[in-house]
Amino acid sequence: MCFHIIILVIVLGNMTLAIPDELQEKMAKHSEIRWSSIARETFEERVKELEIMDKILKESRLSEEDAEEIGHKIKAEIRKRFEKRFGKWT
Repeated sequence: MCFHIIILVIVLGNMTLAIPDELQEKMAKHSEIRWSSIARETFEERVKELEIMDKILKESRLSEEDAEEIGHKIKAEIRKRFEKRFGKWT
């Protein structure tokens, strides 16, 4: 009898984030939560939003100034959602 062992190695990028001590203390009270998963999901959502924005801007006839204004508005809305979900950063 012959057995084959296949090893799959997935290489993931790593990122280190600096957060305020007060936030870290609050997060530490909820060790059941996988904070890295929440961060990754938030990054994925943001990247998707940016990809949509890039596609819209690529196909548009807006000036660069118009595009920057839209970008600022989108970022402001994203910040509002983030702050609603996680609280304001000071």
